[in-house]
Amino acid sequence: MTNKEAFAEAEELFAGGVNSPVRAFKSVGGTPPFISAGLGGKIYDIEGNEYIDFVQSWGPMIAGHAHPSVTAAVIEAAKKSLSFGAPTLLESRLARMILASYPFLDKLRFVSTGTEAVMSAIRLARGVTGKDNIMKFRGCYHGHSDSLLVEAGSGAATFGTPSSLGVSADLAKHTLLADYNSTADIEKLFDEYAGTIACVVIEPIAGNMGLVPADEEFLKTLRELCDHEGALLIFDEVMSGFRAGSVGAYTSVQPDIVTFGKVIGGGLPAAALGAKKEIMDALSPLGGVYQAGTLSGNPIAMSAGIATLKIINETPDIYELLKTRAERLMEGFARAARDAGAALQTCVRGSMFGFFFNDNEVKNFNDALQSDTKRFAKFHAAMLKSGVYLAPSQFETGFISLATTDDLIDLAVLAAKEAMRSAI
Repeated sequence: MTNKEAFAEAEELFAGGVNSPVRAFKSVGGTPPFISAGLGGKIYDIEGNEYIDFVQSWGPMIAGHAHPSVTAAVIEAAKKSLSFGAPTLLESRLARMILASYPFLDKLRFVSTGTEAVMSAIRLARGVTGKDNIMKFRGCYHGHSDSLLVEAGSGAATFGTPSSLGVSADLAKHTLLADYNSTADIEKLFDEYAGTIACVVIEPIAGNMGLVPADEEFLKTLRELCDHEGALLIFDEVMSGFRAGSVGAYTSVQPDIVTFGKVIGGGLPAAALGAKKEIMDALSPLGGVYQAGTLSGNPIAMSAGIATLKIINETPDIYELLKTRAERLMEGFARAARDAGAALQTCVRGSMFGFFFNDNEVKNFNDALQSDTKRFAKFHAAMLKSGVYLAPSQFETGFISLATTDDLIDLAVLAAKEAMRSAI
């Protein structure tokens, strides 16, 4: 079966032929390759084509595909049953590993998806503060729960639908919007809605409008305003947690609640929210904020997460190593763009990288929307043809794994030289 035939079949079975909109290739054209296997820094499609993988399941595969230690841990756990719906020691082991890297957190609650984690964090913040309004930032994507699908980034930006049908106006009215990295915006909203804001949720390293880090001074001001107004600060580190660094975001600012996902599941569905004891104990069964999940803390996902974090902990200077590789890739892309006469903005945070076909530095969602998406689509198609798998959207982030060797990066840079010329 070819990729085209597989996609035609999928279109008969799934809305848009996919089970997550960003997989559809709608914004870049062409047919998405149907992946049959992955090994190390590469993936392989059903036609036998191989690709250098810079998507890495949208972040989790920091050790590379089919890492022997992760695979062995999953197989060993699966021999004992796939799920219990009861406590296991694996949950506690993974929790201790996460909390060791985030000493300002006391307790966690495992869930299965990033959407669940952020949704639950917001409910917790509302329950603790007794307030209804939440503040988020244009272009930041925090999952597809109703309150957060208001001017979201990621797939919503790609498809030109910054909000979603089906979101109740009664819910949306409690979501206050600010521009990312705009101190003036957050000061204005805190002044206008004084005493009513339960929390502010932010990606401290935004990965869903492309890679756009928050300025340190902006985060410090946000922390001060939250403290002054009695609002909780939530860092959505579903993407950046254990990706950008051992404590996630490149910042000295400490949030009240952190949400995790991606890497902590090692490629399987696992996510979490964490905070100080006095906040977390407001969750049921101790407190009045209800949250539950039948498969939360699934033993197979816990095993994959433990094995992945063990690899991270045992690899000396892992984030500096991955950062160096990411910079090598982005410097190569930038040279290729200059040679082709194209404007390209690049960014690296740990093992995360991003680039925009844009004349100016990107600091927020509006800046990102000024990027040349048609040129990106041409570049993406040319890179895919050359065996380089990039996220099929200008508004996504790329990832480097331990298996993404310098040789693979050099091959990707070589492909970018030709792809940049074809994108003009």
